[in-house]
Amino acid sequence: MAQSGQKLSLGVYIFPDVEVLDFAGPFEVFSVASEIIGKEKLEVFTIGDSLNSLTTIGNLTVKPAKSFDSVEQLDFLVIPGGDGSKRVIEKQNSLNQLNRLIQSSRWTMTVCSGARIPAKLGLLNQQQFCTHHEVYDDILKLSPTSIPIRKSRFVQSGDRLFTAAGISAGIDLALYLVSQTFGNEVFQKTKNYMEYEK
Repeated sequence: MAQSGQKLSLGVYIFPDVEVLDFAGPFEVFSVASEIIGKEKLEVFTIGDSLNSLTTIGNLTVKPAKSFDSVEQLDFLVIPGGDGSKRVIEKQNSLNQLNRLIQSSRWTMTVCSGARIPAKLGLLNQQQFCTHHEVYDDILKLSPTSIPIRKSRFVQSGDRLFTAAGISAGIDLALYLVSQTFGNEVFQKTKNYMEYEK
């Protein structure tokens, strides 16, 4: 938990052709947790390569609240998936910026095919991981020594890295990280407010 007067920061990366629930599910979880513990203690926002509006899978238009250039470091980072993650791993500047934030964060979580990013960065080498059921082969091509855990909703993939399975599993992992980061009371209040019974 933050020291008195210290605000924690949680960034949710978004990009063209991101899967909506991959980012919106965890964003909702952490936004509710922020309301419970106090927005002065936890700031939750989206991050993009720039501040330009972008279009998700399904044609939802969203605008990042911040760009990489305006974020020096984060306490927590969420990397969602979607078809656009194939293009993210081809953009060296995006990879460099994400790696910078991953290295400075207390923890990073990926959802679905967002696991492509740490795989491309070598962070899944010899680590267990989860992803969407259609993406395991892609991750193994990027990181041949990584260890797929196909039956789990999420798994810890290193000291400060967690990976979730497809789409809705991001909500499960986000709630787990609320419990681990902010305690059981905040977790229960967050889950109850969301009426999430799983």
